[in-house]
Amino acid sequence: MISANRLKAFEFFRGFGNEQLEQLAVLATEEIYDAGAQVHRSGDTARALFMIEEGKVVLIMDSRLSPHKPPMQVTVDVVTKGDSMGWSAVVEPYAYTLGALCIDRTRIIAIDAAGIRKLMEEDKALGYQIMKAAARVISHRLTHTRIILVGERGLSMKNEY
Repeated sequence: MISANRLKAFEFFRGFGNEQLEQLAVLATEEIYDAGAQVHRSGDTARALFMIEEGKVVLIMDSRLSPHKPPMQVTVDVVTKGDSMGWSAVVEPYAYTLGALCIDRTRIIAIDAAGIRKLMEEDKALGYQIMKAAARVISHRLTHTRIILVGERGLSMKNEY
């Protein structure tokens, strides 16, 4: 079990009460990954919501340019100390939308997905806090992805003129 105080350090839990953090801490475990380790792949069943305590993880997607070539991995975002990943743990269909690859030795707090969803059903106020936090993460990631796409589109358009 992880202490509720460790969870307080994460932006994801901004606005959560001590009792809510205590409920989540019971579901949390520490995981350590070496550089190069894959935390999860796109499409995997979401087993946990992750908080990065130390290290760096790249969130990647496969881009298929041709059916005859292997997919190209595209970095969508980089998560570091204090960030979260794995919002798919609380959003149907409960499957990760991106892969997560450690590029440094990484210490993660993993909060059990099934346990979180059970708490969300039992405690609607906690469920609301979790969904607000997940929506912030999704919004941030979408904004970041748009910036990347606009930048790449701008570069490709520049070559056309």
